[in-house]
Amino acid sequence: MDTYNRNGEHLITLLVGTRKGAFLISGSPEENSWVVNGPIFLGAAVNHLVLDPRDGKTLLMAAHPGHLGPTIYRSTDAGKTWLEASTPPAFPKVEGGESVRYTMWLQPGHASEPGVWYAGTCPPALFRSADGGDTWQSVAGFNEHPMRKEWAALGQGFEIPNGNVMHSIQIDPRDARHMYFGISPGGVFETTDQGQTWQPLNKGIVSYFLPDPEAEFGHDPHALRIHPLNPDLLYMQTHTGIYRMHREEAHWVHIGKAMPEEVGDIGFPIVLHPRDVDSAWVFPMDGTDIWPRTSPGGKPAVYRTRDGGVSWSRQDLGFPREHGYFTVKRQAMTSDQERSLGLYLGTTGGQVWGSFDEGQSWKKLADYLPEVYSLEAVRLTR
Repeated sequence: MDTYNRNGEHLITLLVGTRKGAFLISGSPEENSWVVNGPIFLGAAVNHLVLDPRDGKTLLMAAHPGHLGPTIYRSTDAGKTWLEASTPPAFPKVEGGESVRYTMWLQPGHASEPGVWYAGTCPPALFRSADGGDTWQSVAGFNEHPMRKEWAALGQGFEIPNGNVMHSIQIDPRDARHMYFGISPGGVFETTDQGQTWQPLNKGIVSYFLPDPEAEFGHDPHALRIHPLNPDLLYMQTHTGIYRMHREEAHWVHIGKAMPEEVGDIGFPIVLHPRDVDSAWVFPMDGTDIWPRTSPGGKPAVYRTRDGGVSWSRQDLGFPREHGYFTVKRQAMTSDQERSLGLYLGTTGGQVWGSFDEGQSWKKLADYLPEVYSLEAVRLTR
């Protein structure tokens, strides 16, 4: 796979996890040329494919190769070759015990801890690797917490499609001990001692499906993001709306109220502008009575806020004007870090779209892929 353009500069590479394998799509916005490479592990469900930003070439993949069970694959040469983890995330083998159904989220550790990774699974549990993803250990502070099953709504008769999951592991760039994650359903949880103890962080969220809509836990965050410029600022897309929190206030504010009523503020992903604390993008979906999980009215669009959620503007140039019945999953929308910011999204219909003017217009970069589960935009090095 070529990772350079004609000027010798690294191409942008989109790491695409799909229902039937992984793909690497490389291209240059300036040259408007994108090449699909793959598939990798065709047939395996790939929930997350992530680059280690600490070395620019190590990739970790959360995969489920059918009857073989869930595992982690690792590449140290930018995706040319892959090795399976010798000890993937797993619960202790005891009679009547739990089993990891799949790994949902992979998160590189803090910049000060090379080789450390975290994994969130279904059922909701947290695992840690200290050797670059080869061996994984249970984070006992959460997995053995007496409230874990209640926090994660396990055994309570309420399970989301494909099982309850831990996702959106976020690490404070100032402090490796300070972390957040989301559980669907369950809510947002926080640690300040690197996972030894945890507490819910859900004040302000209103979930109509709960007996107590403002309960301490039981909510359904779809995507949680910490802002790289201000790590005390968090944004979240939930089952019931879009929220924002200043950590010192410890209270989520429902900023999705400003979305157009006919569109609503239900969706899965949320993307933050890496250089603007008040800019964010979402991809709304139809969350009416039977939850069709398609673009509202079959008219796909991204919505952007430039003022921290006080107002939102529609961005749909290039998308189908009608009969666009797809949506975007929680890990399938992202941005790059370029000076001219690129935005990317992958759909349940197998398309990958890109915007190179901060969402004003969109171009289809790839088509006919399997259903897209995750998408990351990186520059690989060799």
